Amino acid sequence: MKNVTDSFLSLGHWPSAGSFGFNTDILATNPINLSVVLGVLIFFGKGVLNDLLDNRKQRILSTIRNSEELRRGAIEQLERARTRLRKVEIEADEYRMNGYSEIEREKENLINATCDTLERLENYKNETLHFEQQRVINQVRQRVFQQALQGALGTLNSCLNSELHFRTIRANIGILGAMEEITD
Repeated sequence: MKNVTDSFLSLGHWPSAGSFGFNTDILATNPINLSVVLGVLIFFGKGVLNDLLDNRKQRILSTIRNSEELRRGAIEQLERARTRLRKVEIEADEYRMNGYSEIEREKENLINATCDTLERLENYKNETLHFEQQRVINQVRQRVFQQALQGALGTLNSCLNSELHFRTIRANIGILGAMEEITD
């Protein structure tokens, strides 16, 4: 410590200006050099450092402003998207309800058309059955009539003579002719 104080005290006793040399006393030269370098840095670097800090501050502030503007823009877009979503959901509900009512209407139309078709088929079936019944009844009548006629002819042929036989045949032919006119 004595060397440090001696170096400060010896500042007042400078040797003559003609001598120049290196001071090898590290403790005496470091604080002086450091104070000179720090003084120069503070004096000259103060403006540069202030400019750098001001520039950095301005960049940070502009970044914050840009971020705020982006955030506001994102919020606006989000609100517009939410509005569109609500509108689309309402439209989807309308389409869904219209679709359901359309499906119900189509279902009802299909059921009605099927019922109509079934009713027509039932009527056609009944008409066909009635027609077939009438046809079968007519066929049975004709067979019964033919068999009765053949039986009657057989009986007549065995019991009647030729003259009576011809009269009976003419009468039966007349009856058959009258029956044909009735059925036509």
